Amino acid sequence: MYINEIFTAKKPVLSLEVFPPKQAENFQRVKDTVTRISEIPVDYMSVTYGAGGSTSKLTPELAQYMQSRLGVTALAHLTCVSLTRDEVRNMLRDLRERGIHNILALRGDIPVGTQFPLPDGYRYASELVEEIKRFGGFAVGGACYPECHPNSSSIEADTDNLKRKVDAGADFLVTQMFFDNNAFYYFRDKCVRKGINVPITAGLMPLTSAKQIEKMCVLSGGASMPSSFTRILSKYIDNPIALRQAGIAYVINQIMELVSQDVDGIHIYTMNNPDTANSIVSAVNGLF
Repeated sequence: MYINEIFTAKKPVLSLEVFPPKQAENFQRVKDTVTRISEIPVDYMSVTYGAGGSTSKLTPELAQYMQSRLGVTALAHLTCVSLTRDEVRNMLRDLRERGIHNILALRGDIPVGTQFPLPDGYRYASELVEEIKRFGGFAVGGACYPECHPNSSSIEADTDNLKRKVDAGADFLVTQMFFDNNAFYYFRDKCVRKGINVPITAGLMPLTSAKQIEKMCVLSGGASMPSSFTRILSKYIDNPIALRQAGIAYVINQIMELVSQDVDGIHIYTMNNPDTANSIVSAVNGLF
């Protein structure tokens, strides 16, 4: 099923993200994890592409397994920073042959010490969106940053770039993780004023361990942390069990408030943790 059709049929939409293994020999273990996660009632699941395309060959395979064997609509990430246009077209043919109809089009992080853009490559995600739309047969999602892309000069410039991505054909958007719902509301209002009228899904990540918090604060692109969240971290940082419970509870509260404010969708970054994902969805399932 095309994800843009899901947004037309219902609101809000609920989705989860999983990622392939870094090494092929771990693929069966990840498939087993994804099988457990697929038992959680959601509208679709996305499969990441990996930093620098490190798991690019496993993304289509995992998406196909998810869709054909588990019966879950799959959204395959596609990162173009290290690919030529011919390589992208080959990827699109492969996805189409596997029966995958949905792609999250991303530029990706530029690998250190590599040429960018490639002679026959892409500079912006909007160019990849255009390529996929010319190829045909896919619903295309795009990424967005509620608090500005870290490489953008300003929130205004970032919103202009996002508008170009939507004008190129993006059917829906998924945000980077954020912890302050007010930042999302401000961003959503700015998109409306800019004429961005596609569904915007709120991306949320439960931070459930001290190690994860340190890592995600870097990867989140500078997402701000409201005082209510930092108080939780400071209170429970030395109590792993309580910290996990508090992290899950915080995301549940985020979801409940976002749904009350008519969010188009919720996308949970699961970190391949079935228990955490199930705890969250079980608590909010009645909202969807």
